[in-house]
Amino acid sequence: MAELLSPTNDYVFKRLFAEAPDLLVDLINDLRPDLPDIASVEVLNPNIEPNELTGKYIILDVLARDGQGHCYNVEIQVRRYGAWHKRGLFYLARTLGLQLGAGEDYQQLRAAVGLHLLDFDLFTANQAELGQALWRFEMRDERQPEVTLGNILQMNLIELNKADRLGLPEGPLRAWITFFTHWREELTMAKIAHEPVKRAMSRIRELSADEEARRLAFVRERALRDEVSQLNEARQEGRQEGIKEGRQEANAETARNLIKTNALTDEQIAQATGLTQAEVAQLRSEQQG
Repeated sequence: MAELLSPTNDYVFKRLFAEAPDLLVDLINDLRPDLPDIASVEVLNPNIEPNELTGKYIILDVLARDGQGHCYNVEIQVRRYGAWHKRGLFYLARTLGLQLGAGEDYQQLRAAVGLHLLDFDLFTANQAELGQALWRFEMRDERQPEVTLGNILQMNLIELNKADRLGLPEGPLRAWITFFTHWREELTMAKIAHEPVKRAMSRIRELSADEEARRLAFVRERALRDEVSQLNEARQEGRQEGIKEGRQEANAETARNLIKTNALTDEQIAQATGLTQAEVAQLRSEQQG
């Protein structure tokens, strides 16, 4: 039997839920904290373009709208980068803003809900953050958080690995978290009784048996790995450049101090600091000027 594809691969995630709207309905109902259950959704972006598999910083998400007009941006994120939350807020606000046509009343606005499953720990600054894995952000007053502008613009985050470590009460949400963190563990998954998660496992097995799906999942995984590698290389080059610049400045400062003594020639100072005689001469000229 072929090794199971990972549902945390965003290509697999999109295939899993965009091609099975009934499963997406179950996921939304189980992850959403407050709005009434939905009966059906229309997937607004069911296709995956070839360039999306290798595109830089692209996250394959699932956009859906329910029968009441509420819109959902559902996605899984496997890499952490500095502006990810700004991206999420931008598209969430854009989803809200595109609901109304010319002349339509603001009363027609429906909720724009972001559901983000994070395959990394995001909030780790203190013990309180380490003890929480489920987050909901919406428009509230800073001093009186019970005063709210409603949940029409809402971002929900689930730190999967942290939630798994902390443990949650038995129920649909815990079943989904187990699915996304332990899908490879046959004995663990066999204990899951939540029917939607059992259907999700069946879909994973079907996709894993599809050679083309396996190939494209690998293309996506390789693109993400290359992207991370390039970012790490850029950071390393930046650090090395910073070290080099720091060393140069330290050598220049040493040369300035030696010039002040007026006891050594430019050649001797150059030998002592690693600077060129021209650089020492330039420093001397600046001091004399």
